[in-house]
Amino acid sequence: MKPMGIAITGSGSATPGAKLTNQGLSQRVETSDEWITTRTGIKNRRVAGEGESLTVIATQAGLQALEQAGVSPADLDLIVLATSTPDDLFGNASQIQAALGAHQAVAFDLTAACSGFLFALVTAGQYIRTGAYQKVLVIGADLLSRWVNWSDRTTCVLFGDGAGAVVMEANPEDRLLGFELKSDGSQNNCLQLAYQPKYEEILPNLTVGQGTYQFISMNGKEVYRFAVQRVPEVIEKALFHAQISSDEVDWLILHQANQRILDAVAKRLNISDRKVLSNLANYGNTSAASIPLVLDEAVRAGRIKPGDLIAASGFGAGLTWGSAIFRWGH
Repeated sequence: MKPMGIAITGSGSATPGAKLTNQGLSQRVETSDEWITTRTGIKNRRVAGEGESLTVIATQAGLQALEQAGVSPADLDLIVLATSTPDDLFGNASQIQAALGAHQAVAFDLTAACSGFLFALVTAGQYIRTGAYQKVLVIGADLLSRWVNWSDRTTCVLFGDGAGAVVMEANPEDRLLGFELKSDGSQNNCLQLAYQPKYEEILPNLTVGQGTYQFISMNGKEVYRFAVQRVPEVIEKALFHAQISSDEVDWLILHQANQRILDAVAKRLNISDRKVLSNLANYGNTSAASIPLVLDEAVRAGRIKPGDLIAASGFGAGLTWGSAIFRWGH
């Protein structure tokens, strides 16, 4: 049987209402707008308040993507949610399925931190390519404010909350042209949100660990070194699989972690700055949400047009990284 083609036909995004500025953070920790901006490129980020859950913002992003694609929730076959911060540790995708009214869709969570959306996109694509499913909603969403140490100025300035989504459909012409995914668990300690058990003796000589998770911890220098070396490599491999040169790329969409990383990767690939999409200044690092969030903004602003060739790359905790090459629209 000939493999099915894949098209990415709609996008959506949502963020919480509350904006946390650099000036606001300077009232909490010893920092300044200049210190944060010069080192990261971030000026604002959104944080979820009372009554704002991952389910709510992910559902909003999903509805926008479905509307743009002209797909009814009832016609969805699959929902893949990329998140590291679910409302329910057992999984969040089924709650979103119910909220959308996508009663025919199977739904599951996928965790690959800041690479999550890219990993979910590629995973969903394989279901379409084999003919198993026809219409899939892929969502990247994270509320990292839940796990940030707001007294640590090296990490609390970086992260924000958000959600982004795309609709993928079976298509006669294949628009998902190539991909490459990578993992290296030996560097896990460079960026992690680790479990921290509190031990309790439930019977004599029988102790179990219960508890919660530590705050996000990161070795910024190592993560920067990893990103500027590995991300260009993985994009070049995905371009090779797609049989496309970097000169043909219309837009470069990278995980929005640090403006210096975005600039360095583009320079390594010899891709013009005008082709690099960034909304980092407004949202900070939104983990799995960052790529679909910036994608959706560019689509709705009319910058990304049907047929445009996009090279996207996610990278982060795990450590994980990956790239996908695709054309926008049918």
